[in-house]
Amino acid sequence: MSYENPLFVVGIAVASLALGYFIRQSLTIRFLRLEADKKAKETLEAADLEAKDLVLKAKDKAVSIVEEAKKEEKEVKSNLDRMESRLLHKEETLEKEASDLKTQAEGLKKSEERIVSEKNEVDTLREGVKKELVKLSGLTPQEAKEKLIKEVEDQHRVELKDLLQKFEKEKRDEVEKKSLEVITTSIQRYARSHVADITTTSYTLPNEDLKGKIIGREGRNIRTLERLTGVELIIDEAPDTIIISSFDPMRREICRMALEKLIKDGRIQPAKIEEKVEEARLELDKRMYEIGESAAYEVGVVDLPKEIIQLLGRLNFRTSFGQNVLSHSIEVAAIAGMIAEELGVNADVTRKAALLHDIGKAIDHEVAGNHVELGIKILKKYGADDRVIAAMQSHHEDYPFSSSESFIVATADIISAARPGARRGTLENYLKRLEDLEKIASGFEGVKNSYAVSAGRELRVFVVPEKIDDFGALQLAKNIAAKIEAELKYPGDIKVNIIREVRAVEYAR
Repeated sequence: MSYENPLFVVGIAVASLALGYFIRQSLTIRFLRLEADKKAKETLEAADLEAKDLVLKAKDKAVSIVEEAKKEEKEVKSNLDRMESRLLHKEETLEKEASDLKTQAEGLKKSEERIVSEKNEVDTLREGVKKELVKLSGLTPQEAKEKLIKEVEDQHRVELKDLLQKFEKEKRDEVEKKSLEVITTSIQRYARSHVADITTTSYTLPNEDLKGKIIGREGRNIRTLERLTGVELIIDEAPDTIIISSFDPMRREICRMALEKLIKDGRIQPAKIEEKVEEARLELDKRMYEIGESAAYEVGVVDLPKEIIQLLGRLNFRTSFGQNVLSHSIEVAAIAGMIAEELGVNADVTRKAALLHDIGKAIDHEVAGNHVELGIKILKKYGADDRVIAAMQSHHEDYPFSSSESFIVATADIISAARPGARRGTLENYLKRLEDLEKIASGFEGVKNSYAVSAGRELRVFVVPEKIDDFGALQLAKNIAAKIEAELKYPGDIKVNIIREVRAVEYAR
């Protein structure tokens, strides 16, 4: 074989290259294996170190947990010991208290048995005493009790009456003395012309000499007239003039008419005064009908029942916030009628509802209830149109507005009331207080009539003599004064004057 053969040379070269590549690859694989072993060893060493560190930390944490558990166990044990100690103490205390209660119960039982025994003995003795007393006196226990009460009452009635009268006099003197010390200057009264017009009536006498006849012997004539009419007569205010004072215009008018009749008759005495006052009442009823009829005619309202016309006339003698109720009703009817005509609403229904919207005020001082409810009852009773009732019942918004007429009536009412100078709230409160005074007094049994006079500073109460004796009159005055103090607010003092009059009448035939 010749080394100069090319194929041989190539073969040698290829074999050399293959051998070299194989050796290189073998060395590389060995090197990589050594590197891998080295890294694996290092990783194992690091993992071993980390595992040892975790084991140490776990041991430390376990030790800490065990110590904490031992500490908590110690605290729980300590708390349990303290609780056990307290429970034992409470148990001992309860046992002691139970023992004491048992001892007390036994003592109470013995006391109860002793009391029952003594009570039986007392009852036996009482029955024996009762039988002996009944035997000696000849009276039953109830008869003896009634007799004893009557004797004590009769024995002390006059004494108690005198004592109370003495106490009242001393109290009054003390109050008057204190008032003189406190009030060192005169207080100007707050009064305007409209107050005088609404609360007083002036009556001009033909001559000054008639004042004496009106007063009568020891004032019996004037007292009778004041009692029957419920007014206060001021005689010496002006020459030839008597001032009739009352918050009720009807009372003033009855008194004025009675005075006029008495002066024409010339005989002024209590019996004649009673007769003329009754005549004045009947005549005033007739006048009220005429006034109501005139008011209805003035605003163009027709076909009203006679009873409603009569009540309408009574409104001329009623005031609301110082405003004459009838004048206010006529004004509301006129305004409402004009508004209704302008708006094309039923003017007849509107005017009638407006004229009658305050009809309940004709009786609200005699019958309980507000004037709207009373007005509705009156109109229903006398067959008023339902449209009229629906239109008037909403003027204070007590009922919902159900028609165009109801809105107009309410609007006209507000316009009339809001007119400058139409109403006086202070006067209305004053008049209401006077009415409340009379209502309080009239609510007591045995009261015949009651009148608030002297601008509400005095309440005169006339009682039935057969029901209220002298001692009862004193007690009634106390009760009325106490009720006034409890229910009313008022300035100054109010004098409660109980008047008990006994009449003996016989006829010579």
